[in-house]
Amino acid sequence: MKRTIAAFASTLLIMGCTFASAQSNTNLKSLSQPDDNVSSTYRFTTINFAGDPFTQLLGINDDGLIAGYHGSGMTPTTPNKGFTLTLPNTFTAENAPNSAQTQVIGINEDRDTVGFFVDAKGATHGFIRDEGHFKVVAFPNTQFNQLLGVNDLEQAAGYWQDKAGNFHPYTWDDEGHVFQSILIPGSVSAQATGINNRQSVSGFFIDSKGVNHGFALIHGGLVQLDVPGSTLTQALGLNNHDDVVGFYVDAANLTHGFLWDGSFHTIDDPSGVGSTVVNGINDLRHIVGFYGNTAGGISNGFLAEPLD
Repeated sequence: MKRTIAAFASTLLIMGCTFASAQSNTNLKSLSQPDDNVSSTYRFTTINFAGDPFTQLLGINDDGLIAGYHGSGMTPTTPNKGFTLTLPNTFTAENAPNSAQTQVIGINEDRDTVGFFVDAKGATHGFIRDEGHFKVVAFPNTQFNQLLGVNDLEQAAGYWQDKAGNFHPYTWDDEGHVFQSILIPGSVSAQATGINNRQSVSGFFIDSKGVNHGFALIHGGLVQLDVPGSTLTQALGLNNHDDVVGFYVDAANLTHGFLWDGSFHTIDDPSGVGSTVVNGINDLRHIVGFYGNTAGGISNGFLAEPLD
């Protein structure tokens, strides 16, 4: 569900590069906790870019500033265009210079954003936008990068893709210009999708059988996240309380959002039951995501706020 795009000529930031393996101390409780639907405890608001049937809301900070994009990218006339959204409906365009397409995905409390863009030649580049300036971020000696989450320390999470199409997750420290590769035991392919101020990281990996599993790296330990009864689970973001959000696919091939706070909770937008993806969460537990027939070029952004 998550991305494919990129473009512009900026200074390429490649400095130090270190490697780390996730400890294999999987919390089995994450695999067996009962799943309950908490949708009724949230107030849902559909928010779409005016005149566009395709909008996705992907990240939110504690001030309620939202990162996202509109445009399905399926035709030359519907390119992905990034934005930040000030509630209730003020969209500010945010597109990398000279880019063909841009997605803005993560946002922190300083309003720094991360995402990726596609250039005129079709190459995909990760970016961090700090104080209004775009910087291209690429893991050393790679051609395809995406940044998907950022914390308040200007540390980002993302991945690069090799020529075989496999994903390789990493974190990036913008201040020290240091990459850290993340190695998930048993994975063939993986993405890092979020990072918080504790340096906890969310993401997902694909095993040798082609099955998608969510994960969270918390206090240096690996927690594998598989919603009970699901055929696929992906973790797409987290907050500073280590609450993790994402989506799963059930046995009927329906897509549902989830919140994991030690146990799993299903979250479905009432207008998109069976097609909901939760992509971002802030420390107030406000969540953002989207629902709809994305394969058909229809996607509705939503904001969900706890009722209590």
